[in-house]
Amino acid sequence: MTSALVAAAPAVVGTTASGAQVVSPLVKVRPGEALHGRRDARLSVARGECEATQVVLPAHAAHPKVEALSLSGPGTALKASVWREAFVDVKTPSNGEGKPGPWPDALVPVEAPIQASDANLPTVLFVEVCAPEKQAPGTYKGELRVKTEGAAPAPVPFTVEVQPFALPASSSLPNSFGVSLYSIARGHGLSPESPEARALLREYGRALLEHRVSAHGMSMTPPPVRFEDGKAVVDWRAYDAEMGPFLDGSLLPSGARFTTAEVRDSKQASTDAEKAAYYRAFVEHFRKKGWPAQLFFYAKDEPKPEDVPLVQAQAKRVRAAGGIPVLVTSPLDDALRGSADILTPTLNCFYPRPGPQTCRNVLTARTLRGHLPKSAKVWWYQSCNSHGCNGGPPEDAAVDAAYSGWASYMVDHPAPLNRAMGVLAFSSGVDGELYFDTVFAYNTKKDVWTDVFEFGGNGDGTLFYPGTPARLGTSSHQPVISLRLKEIRDGLEDYEYLRLLTELGDGAFAQAAARRLARSGWDITRDAGEWEAVRQEVTARLRKLWASSEYAKRPGRQKPDSTP
Repeated sequence: MTSALVAAAPAVVGTTASGAQVVSPLVKVRPGEALHGRRDARLSVARGECEATQVVLPAHAAHPKVEALSLSGPGTALKASVWREAFVDVKTPSNGEGKPGPWPDALVPVEAPIQASDANLPTVLFVEVCAPEKQAPGTYKGELRVKTEGAAPAPVPFTVEVQPFALPASSSLPNSFGVSLYSIARGHGLSPESPEARALLREYGRALLEHRVSAHGMSMTPPPVRFEDGKAVVDWRAYDAEMGPFLDGSLLPSGARFTTAEVRDSKQASTDAEKAAYYRAFVEHFRKKGWPAQLFFYAKDEPKPEDVPLVQAQAKRVRAAGGIPVLVTSPLDDALRGSADILTPTLNCFYPRPGPQTCRNVLTARTLRGHLPKSAKVWWYQSCNSHGCNGGPPEDAAVDAAYSGWASYMVDHPAPLNRAMGVLAFSSGVDGELYFDTVFAYNTKKDVWTDVFEFGGNGDGTLFYPGTPARLGTSSHQPVISLRLKEIRDGLEDYEYLRLLTELGDGAFAQAAARRLARSGWDITRDAGEWEAVRQEVTARLRKLWASSEYAKRPGRQKPDSTP
């Protein structure tokens, strides 16, 4: 939980203010806009959680160098990670809610070369502290010291309160975001067959898992299979080498795992019987490995009327194998009735609003469930249906209003909109979230660092930037994380707070807290102070309930991982 903002004399970004300002990560720092910051950083973090804040340096503080930040307290010292925010020049706003001009998004190493496009923009440090699940609760303190070519700002005091309660290592909300070896290779100028590209794919997957996100796609290579007496004989070696660490909890010290995994269809399985045997082999392999991830089959994406027979055939083949739900990205549709085990409409299909509707069949989650079998799951996803697929403000004000206000992963939308999906998932009761891609713009001919405009939105399908040695001044390639991915992670942690509060017996308080932040998918509080105030109240409630709960009495006082 970030510190609550305090009333302070505003400073305009880009002025020659003498000291650094600490600003909530729920505020996107843009040139020429007034900031209400403070001189010290105060964070609250659960065990098993990461939280961050922004430090805005004075305008004269060029080429910063940051000393390692260590925070001392009752347990092992906490270490902080620090990045510098790079800007994307938005030329066409995502809709009337966006604005042209520079927007912060990419988190680059502090020492990375400053690009000419960023030279006259604010210097903003993104400082993050993560508390391992076994961290001793209590107060930790330290100072952020920055050296610059100008007059170095005064040290920034940091106070971090580690809470006694713990969050599970893996997301309690199943999710699946796309990532592709081939797009990554193209974005970094590598051959997809090269060992370097394969190693880089693992780093992208690791970055997603560190942010509580599971991935589909990856190398997209199905395991080789042959058929003997109607049985699929699968060579799992390459698949296990790629996916095993993400599914068995061995990749990260926290033991986090992917919550989901998609079945990779194989052209070697040509008949319906062979396909069913092949799918059945996936189920059996996951069972033998003890991988708890939810397997699913991703049917034809956003099927059109002419695709209905294909989806029905896919569902029939998969169900013949047993144990693999079929995911269909569609609103409720009589033509597809019975085809989906995980029905996945877009976000805007769940919330009626005045004016033009942007989904052909708008139903609340509760109403939607009433039309589905009891065993069916309801997921959702974002698409350009919620920010507008053409880009820029529509001429019709009513149409612009219909596409504004939604939870959004766009660069030029407020940070609370980037974060809101977790709170909305809790209050709506959906079972999971899908997102089509995280590196889509890599597969285009554009420079991702200067243009992430796709499908009418800035950043639609792209949550990373290609960290090449030439760009970062590093010896190797690496994924560059976006501010938006940090907000998505924080939203998933919001979900964990509210879920834990409900589990400890105060679901009514959790629902009320969620409604204060997001009354619907298109009516979301923009005030960073309100978000932080709600989190403080939820934290205080959790501390009290945790102290008297069974979890506090267990050895190590750790909450077990609740991976589905």
